[in-house]
Amino acid sequence: MAPFGGKSLVDAVSGIGGNGVGRALAAVAAALLVRLFAGPGIALLPEDEADDDYAETEDGGGDSSPGKIRPVTIRWRNITCSLSDKSSKSVRFLLKNVSGEAKPGRLLAIMGPSGSGKTTLLNVLAGQLGSSPRLHLSGLLEVNGKPSSSRAYKLAFVRQEDLFFSQLTVRETLSFAAELQLPEISSAEERDDYVNNLLLKLGLVSCADSCVGDAKVRGISGGEKKRLSLACELIASPSVIFADEPTTGLDAFQAEKVMETLQKLAQDGHTVICSIHQPRGSVYAKFDDIVLLTEGTLVYAGPAGKEPLTYFGNFGFLCPEHVNPAEFLADLISVDYSSSETVYSSQKRVHALVDAFSQRSSSVLYATPLGIKDETKNSMRPRRKAIVERKDGWWRQFFLLLKRAWMQASRDGPTNKVRARMSVASALIFGSVFWRMGKSQTSIQDRMGLLQVAAINTAMAALTKTVGVFPKERAIVDRERSKGSYSLGPYLLSKTIAEIPIGAAFPLMFGAVLYPMARLNPTLSRFGKFCGIVTVESFAASAMGLTVGAMVPSTEAAMAVGPSLMTVFIVFGGYYVNADNTPIIFRWIPRASLIRWAFQGLCINEFSGLKFDHQNTFDVQTGEQALERLSFGGRRIRETIAAQSRILMFWYSATYLLLEKNKPKYQKLELLVDNGESENPGVQLDEAEIDQAKEPEDDDIKQPLKDQSQTLDSEDELDEIRPFVLEGL
Repeated sequence: MAPFGGKSLVDAVSGIGGNGVGRALAAVAAALLVRLFAGPGIALLPEDEADDDYAETEDGGGDSSPGKIRPVTIRWRNITCSLSDKSSKSVRFLLKNVSGEAKPGRLLAIMGPSGSGKTTLLNVLAGQLGSSPRLHLSGLLEVNGKPSSSRAYKLAFVRQEDLFFSQLTVRETLSFAAELQLPEISSAEERDDYVNNLLLKLGLVSCADSCVGDAKVRGISGGEKKRLSLACELIASPSVIFADEPTTGLDAFQAEKVMETLQKLAQDGHTVICSIHQPRGSVYAKFDDIVLLTEGTLVYAGPAGKEPLTYFGNFGFLCPEHVNPAEFLADLISVDYSSSETVYSSQKRVHALVDAFSQRSSSVLYATPLGIKDETKNSMRPRRKAIVERKDGWWRQFFLLLKRAWMQASRDGPTNKVRARMSVASALIFGSVFWRMGKSQTSIQDRMGLLQVAAINTAMAALTKTVGVFPKERAIVDRERSKGSYSLGPYLLSKTIAEIPIGAAFPLMFGAVLYPMARLNPTLSRFGKFCGIVTVESFAASAMGLTVGAMVPSTEAAMAVGPSLMTVFIVFGGYYVNADNTPIIFRWIPRASLIRWAFQGLCINEFSGLKFDHQNTFDVQTGEQALERLSFGGRRIRETIAAQSRILMFWYSATYLLLEKNKPKYQKLELLVDNGESENPGVQLDEAEIDQAKEPEDDDIKQPLKDQSQTLDSEDELDEIRPFVLEGL
């Protein structure tokens, strides 16, 4: 970078023609390019963020070798999440004083009816709850006995949506992920062995060389995609695995296979936490622990299996024979809104169960308060973040991402075929309408109209393709960047370069068909300039599409914003409104319009040196006179190319800034001060405590339910709660 320091490069670029606004845009873009290329390599946090004198000690804290799992126990206490509504000045609780524990080697399932807070709790524990000024999140979170509100361990988060580059195979997807996340594995053979082990472990060997696919291309099944998501997350050997409703959208067999995989991962030493809506009986049997939520409050937390049935059976809620326990529990803790009577009775039941478990858990909690034990103070002391920078990582990431981007772009046969057909079809239609234009006075308007629609068609084709694809790709990039796989600069540059050959092919096809059909200026140099102008315009429109895709949250929004913005540029494109007649407050729009600069360049290329047939003195005799009427007189093609290049750099720079600004932000957990006087210090029950609930002499849980029933039911004074019977049985 020595010969291209920030100042010299900015001066060089900003000196490329144009007005003050253009130079300013070029200077900003050049400064961002300097930042993009000169920035340091990605900084990776070690697994433990350990002190220098403790990084290589207990639990393998300093060992981040692939395949090694560090056991992690997570405890959470009094997690409360509320959402405020400014308009009604009300507060809705998504979670209310929820506590629990997840241990290594055990599969914990968070269950409950829809809207009970399952996904919210999972996101809170994983640190993936989206940030919002309306949210308030508080509680106490422990990792191996150390209070923590930030991630101090390696985790994997498997979302409901399975997002991949559709044109890569399963093996290639894992190989690229391994190369990006595990740079310490330099040997290709060792990396291939590692990927093959993952394929075998996740049951993906049979589809390893199959294309992942998407809605356009048939690929692997939904269950295989879910297991591929798990495999991608397991590459870095995470201690904790979070899975958000991993069986959603799968049939019973595929759901069984996915949960069987999670169970095996737990048996391998991972701490596995998943949210699940209503599993089948065989899936429920795989759970080691469960957390039952209803309306954001805790109903039960403890061992799974028969223990919850025994626990609720002590209150008279008996699970009928041959009934799925998960269905029984879901019905038991749900509110029935079919009528006012069922709402009243089900809410009474749910509130009684919530109060009973809250009172029960407060007396059988941890013997010692959550905090740092004396004997482990040294191992759990606050740790200083140790940042490891890879100076050579930038270019390594760039070449890996360039290879992946090229594979994705070149293999996308359906999209490329459609774009090629549309380019040829558009050229044939326009060529037929403007067939072999002569040099009469009326041909002047025809030529201007053809050049305008050529500029519009080229820009719209590139824009719509980009805004239809990039928002989905951005979700993949955000996920990979959050894991520290790569930085933004290598990704954006690699994507730009990889798409140049494919992106240039379609405007060249369009020009090759249209130019001879319309009999535009018949010289080879003019034809080359025509193709060059529309190609640069296509790249500028694609860059604009990237900016729109980085600015809006979804593909639908991008498809609405992109064409609307392009319409403004079309109006000020030089054909409908003369630049000299543009109101002062809108004078900047033609200068920023890629349609205007493309139209201007095409007109200069076509009309310069052209002679027209004329009969009257007021007729347009030369092409220069036609250019004067458009206020394009005295301009040169290189000025339009320079202006388009500045617009191109501006849109890429804006994309970079927006992606940096809009990267996912997560809500911070406000730590509670533990004075040992909390109303609900925790809720984790062990087997011995559950056994105590089985004894008939133990009235600690029955009594609150009796009191609750007597309070809520003034007509019938119940000595005990009636047995709970599932609907339809």
